[in-house]
Amino acid sequence: MSDIDPDFDKSELVADAAALDDFNRNVVEEFRANGGKVGGPFEGGTLLLLHTTGAKSGQPRLSPLAYLDVDDRMLIVGSYAGAPKDPAWVHNLRANPKVRVEVGTEAYDATARELPADERDAAYPKIIERAPVFAEYQSKTTRAIPLFELVRA
Repeated sequence: MSDIDPDFDKSELVADAAALDDFNRNVVEEFRANGGKVGGPFEGGTLLLLHTTGAKSGQPRLSPLAYLDVDDRMLIVGSYAGAPKDPAWVHNLRANPKVRVEVGTEAYDATARELPADERDAAYPKIIERAPVFAEYQSKTTRAIPLFELVRA
């Protein structure tokens, strides 16, 4: 099952920070109002809310993200819809890997671990099996899309 509707064009949101903020705010509200379930392009997918600390600002940040269970690991994908740069939350995790995760109605502390190249290369095909849209995102960019494992603290 794909976590993102393949017909959903997130690239427009990536290009417009205000639109992306509004979109994310609506997803967060729906997530919290419905015990972690959301509709629209994420209906039927596995979503979490990732609380990070801004790499530059030190301020709390909140990102709704698709996650996938691969080899008994919770993985998040820094695809940014295939944009040439990583999403802001990737920079935040690299600077401050201690996070808070909301999944369904549960919240807990975790540590984000970026998968090194060999692990990333082994896991990415499994990501694509479950959510083929990530193959398209990788084909749109020359950067290796990073994968992070969220490990419960």
